[in-house]
Amino acid sequence: MKHLLIFSHPRKDSFNHAILKTATEGLRQGGHEVIVRDLYEIGFNPGKDDIFGGAGEDVKQEQEHLIWADVVTFIYPIWWTGLPAMIKGYIERIFSYGFAFKYVDGVQMGLLKGKKAIIINTQGKSFAEYEANGMQDALRLTSDKGIFEYCGFEIIYHIFFDSTDRSDEPKRKAFLRQISDMASKA
Repeated sequence: MKHLLIFSHPRKDSFNHAILKTATEGLRQGGHEVIVRDLYEIGFNPGKDDIFGGAGEDVKQEQEHLIWADVVTFIYPIWWTGLPAMIKGYIERIFSYGFAFKYVDGVQMGLLKGKKAIIINTQGKSFAEYEANGMQDALRLTSDKGIFEYCGFEIIYHIFFDSTDRSDEPKRKAFLRQISDMASKA
């Protein structure tokens, strides 16, 4: 299978980067084709003002990667109970009208049907804290339904690793084993 990993975290020593490395290695060991798009490493500009204009070469290149992929994995932290600006800007620029969705007779159509998505998030809050205030459901609603399913993706997994800023080595190893197991089943 062809796997595209969209990664967004500014620090190479982050736990998110360990997740990326584990997923990439596991998929490659399983014989899958893998392309990694580290948005910071490639210098992606999330705020370029072309959302309503013509697509630049950087947008076309990212769209070609999406066309190529069977499965797209998004790896990013939850910041301020939402998507970081880098990943939000990626979605706004790359998931454009006519590429990722369109309207026909007033009915919305996702144009990325047939593609599968995996979303892997880290967060500072615990599951209990986010469940108590409804934030976990809100995160799934805004990203899974409001973005990815809207564009036609079938969500395979949406994984939240909680309290990662306070997690100890055994907990982080357990999180990475989960990623490794998931990659081996892809």
